[in-house]
Amino acid sequence: MERYDSIVIGAGHNGLVCAAYLARAGQRVLVLEAANVPGGLASNREFHPGCLAAPAHAADHFAEAVIKDLALVSHGLRTSARPMPITGLAENGQHVQLAGGELRGVEQPDLVAYAEYARLLQVCADALAPFWTRTMPRIGSRAMGDLATFAKLGLKLRGMGRDDLREFLRIASLPARDLLDEFFDNDLLKAMLSWDGLVGSRMAPRSPNSAVLAMLYRRAGVPIDAASLVPALTASAEAAGADIRCSASVDRVIVLGDETGLKATGVQLADGTRIEANSVISSADPQTTFLRLVGVENLEIEFANRIQRLRCDGLVAKLHLALDDLPEFTGLERPAGRLRIAPDMDTIEFAFDEAKYGGVADDLMMEIVIPSLEDGSFAPPGQHVLSAHLMYVPREYKGGWNDTVRDALRERAIDTIAKYAPGIVDQIVHAELLTPADLEREYRVTGGHWHHTEFAMDQLLMMRPTYGAAQYRAPIPGLYLAGAGSHPGGDLVGAAGHNAAREVLR
Repeated sequence: MERYDSIVIGAGHNGLVCAAYLARAGQRVLVLEAANVPGGLASNREFHPGCLAAPAHAADHFAEAVIKDLALVSHGLRTSARPMPITGLAENGQHVQLAGGELRGVEQPDLVAYAEYARLLQVCADALAPFWTRTMPRIGSRAMGDLATFAKLGLKLRGMGRDDLREFLRIASLPARDLLDEFFDNDLLKAMLSWDGLVGSRMAPRSPNSAVLAMLYRRAGVPIDAASLVPALTASAEAAGADIRCSASVDRVIVLGDETGLKATGVQLADGTRIEANSVISSADPQTTFLRLVGVENLEIEFANRIQRLRCDGLVAKLHLALDDLPEFTGLERPAGRLRIAPDMDTIEFAFDEAKYGGVADDLMMEIVIPSLEDGSFAPPGQHVLSAHLMYVPREYKGGWNDTVRDALRERAIDTIAKYAPGIVDQIVHAELLTPADLEREYRVTGGHWHHTEFAMDQLLMMRPTYGAAQYRAPIPGLYLAGAGSHPGGDLVGAAGHNAAREVLR
């Protein structure tokens, strides 16, 4: 029987980060991936001959420490000095644009207000940034390392200055609508800025939860080219000695017990192969890890109930278009960066309300990128690929998803884009729509949720995903968590994999 120091379940970006750190520390590491390529939601998929797209189409805040520690630039990672430009699209072509820190398309009062808004959020984000790549202490812990983390957090917050600290404490749990209404008048601007606090979560502008924390989370880290991430991580992990096996689906974590209690001792693959390890690290979502791979029979009942109650239903669908030419958007010289369709926060709120009850609103909210504009490898010469996130599309559609319903939503999404790019319908060679249910099935992520579990106040920081497993250690010795369901959360960041590796090495 094969034996390794550590087995990592899942070759998503967090799993690869964790494996690379462990291998660089001298461990013999095996990464097992059910798909035929590594990367998970960050991997490019060919949805039409020669046309590539990934469910995760942007990465503006990857952990800088991971880039340096794993020498990712030398392995092909492409970084950027600035985040991608953002455009709030208007049907009349009077768009709002944010590029290189410069805001255009709004009146002078909003320009002045944006300078203070951006300053305040960046000060708050900088204070929190070091703690995204640290293990958050257990509540009530008196361990020296945990007390030191709390002390450092206190010092960082005090270092903000009295006025900014007071503002941070006031806005941290505000609904996005309250914060943006305080600063701005322009409805399109407010909707555009609210997106980063909402996307990927079951929240809307009026939701009293953690939208502002999500905005701060997305202001930390380094902008990178998302398409270069998985190849760079794979190369770094393999260069360090990690063994990455694709088309190797894990059927269960082997849990054995003796007089001292239970312990994770390895994994069994779908073909029956058993592989032993000192540590098993799952980058799968918490419900997959505990309810399917470990099994409730190996868990304390209250812990299993908390895992079952995690909110994991995704609200983001993906639209991919293969185009025979570059689409022309009214009022834009070049459709670069992230193009957002969300006219105002009321429309966003109404779309969320519809999705809560299993429907899809008439007005679709979406973010569009055209990756082939910057990287010709995404499409054949002369052609282009459009990738869009459709927010507030429920996993559990009332009446159920079927081809007829999916096709109708796909055509509605295309018609929505055509309001801003009138000629795009005639340019479409192929179109694909993936609902959250499709993402769940294809990428083995519970609920199709790209954070693995909701980015909400009761499932964040030292409570993520829930107490008893919030410091990357499962309640079963030898089993660890390294996915987006752990602190700090989802997006292409790599912090969860970094933090989990450190806990394993301890």
